[in-house]
Amino acid sequence: MSDSPGFPDSVARDRDDAESASAFAHPAVAPDRTAAYGDHPDQVIDFYAPRDGRSAAPLVVLLHGGAWRAPYDRAHVSPLADFLARRGFAVASVEYRRGGEEGHGQEPGADPVAGRWPETLDDVAAALDAVPALAARELPEADVRRIVVTGHSAGGHLALWAAARHVLPEGSPWHLPAPPPLRGVVALAPIADFATAVELGVCGGAVTQLLGEGGESADRTAQADPTALLPTGIATAIVHGEEDIVVPLAVSEAYVDAAAKSGEMVGLTLLGDVGHFPLIDPAADACAIVAEEITQLAW
Repeated sequence: MSDSPGFPDSVARDRDDAESASAFAHPAVAPDRTAAYGDHPDQVIDFYAPRDGRSAAPLVVLLHGGAWRAPYDRAHVSPLADFLARRGFAVASVEYRRGGEEGHGQEPGADPVAGRWPETLDDVAAALDAVPALAARELPEADVRRIVVTGHSAGGHLALWAAARHVLPEGSPWHLPAPPPLRGVVALAPIADFATAVELGVCGGAVTQLLGEGGESADRTAQADPTALLPTGIATAIVHGEEDIVVPLAVSEAYVDAAAKSGEMVGLTLLGDVGHFPLIDPAADACAIVAEEITQLAW
């Protein structure tokens, strides 16, 4: 519980510290294959084969979080990728360009900015478009007819956005003429509603940094805010810890409410006594619940 939004009490902070320490304590797990979907060093996808040797395994596309900031890359979700592979999934863990690199809004000595516009979204769109062909080549165990997209935190935003590209205006560079061929989306504590995230100052104002504060912000919001891209017609489930102080539950609730108003039902699984990081921590019970949510869409 928090004293007020944005100002968690000491118990909540201690919980968050312990949960994040546990999630980040796992050593990175090397992929079975890595393939490029572009020329930039960050335009790569790590592939993990199902550990049980099964063929025609559902493919989970995994988008990592970290507030769209450069210091946080796909390595920190590699234990989750391995966990899902041990549950019988094929996994494609996507890297993408993030904010905070020299020449992209990063001031010397300052905290990294969140996101690179438009490169962050360019990369996610390109990666999702490339996944079926790359997986067929690099991971023959994967069934590219059964793809579920999942992502955590800022990656949860990207997962919701990737499933909604057909809703974008035809003039958008990311527009798809038809819904993407996905079994569904499982978003984990996602930054799903930009207005609520801005109001609560989520991740140190990450949404405002991603969108910019100039006249372009409104247009960018219309193209990047998952709430603005409803309904999608894609089966969607959200998993959120009730004690999350990084991306508070209110952010997901706002998205679910907006979906209902648009005529679309979005599943919301609430995890009691759980904060932000157990959702990606293979040592936590919450991670098994995440796998089950993916299973329900994939099989």
